[in-house]
Amino acid sequence: MTEPPARPRASFDCLWCGRSWTTRSPDDLEGWAQLCPDCLGRAGENPFLRFRLRDAIAARGAAGGRSDPDSEREAPATVPPDVLAAPRAEQMNAADDLVAYYEARAEEYDDWYLRRGRYARGPIHDAAWNAELDGAGTWLDSLPISGEIVELAAGTGWWSPLLASKGELSLYDAAEAPLDRARDRLLAHRLRAHIHVRDAWAEPDRQVDALVANFWLGHVRREQTGEFLALARRWLKPGGTFAFIDSLPDPESGAVDHPRPVDDHAVRRLEDGREFTIVKVYRQPEEFDLGLRAVGFSDVSVTTTGRFFVLGAARA
Repeated sequence: MTEPPARPRASFDCLWCGRSWTTRSPDDLEGWAQLCPDCLGRAGENPFLRFRLRDAIAARGAAGGRSDPDSEREAPATVPPDVLAAPRAEQMNAADDLVAYYEARAEEYDDWYLRRGRYARGPIHDAAWNAELDGAGTWLDSLPISGEIVELAAGTGWWSPLLASKGELSLYDAAEAPLDRARDRLLAHRLRAHIHVRDAWAEPDRQVDALVANFWLGHVRREQTGEFLALARRWLKPGGTFAFIDSLPDPESGAVDHPRPVDDHAVRRLEDGREFTIVKVYRQPEEFDLGLRAVGFSDVSVTTTGRFFVLGAARA
């Protein structure tokens, strides 16, 4: 989870919606949380915003600002009192676990793509993986993606240079640490993008020409598939393209020390021994196809690379 600044920021771009904001005084919680007033006021609806608010109050108090109970009641009136009073542990849910996991995993995330370290499975397996990964990239490159493009849950930006070469890219992820690596990757390719911390479930603030969400749908609970696909459609202008790449349930896709997922959940270990339990759902092409058509997408095409990846595209 992104930590609040050690001192308040007088001017900043909101970590949730990207809106530019200037505070009125150093005591304003907006400056400590790096959230605009509208997003701060929605803290009762969203775990990321709740954590930012609670951490901002703690940081302001530690720095000698208003930390007494009266000062906490001066938070925006739209924040429910139980958000400020509830124990932090009670705020944790699957979304929080996922963000914490990807924040911690940022330095080793690309090992999965590159089959390094614990993800290496031998020359034959790794050659098959690389061939299918290249095929997925060729498929994505062939899609009619142009104009204004949004990439949700972009992570370390493995696919971002390809997308940034096709149009004006906005690159979003709920975890900040992977975005730092995505920024470096784009700079290495001499490409630009708008990069902001933003949850994949955040309601669209505009309509764009293309939406890409690679390896995100596997973290969407099965019963929420339709809800997210409907949100994806709201992102798009009429005729816009939605594209995604996701994982097939191959037992050798993950690290050698990862247990097999059970009941749409997976235990993930990091190099330092930490473990996280996250939502991990594997869907077959038919399930994606039905879900996309159910929320109104047309020209639906869902296929696989064979063993490791499922590829999907549809038109709004």
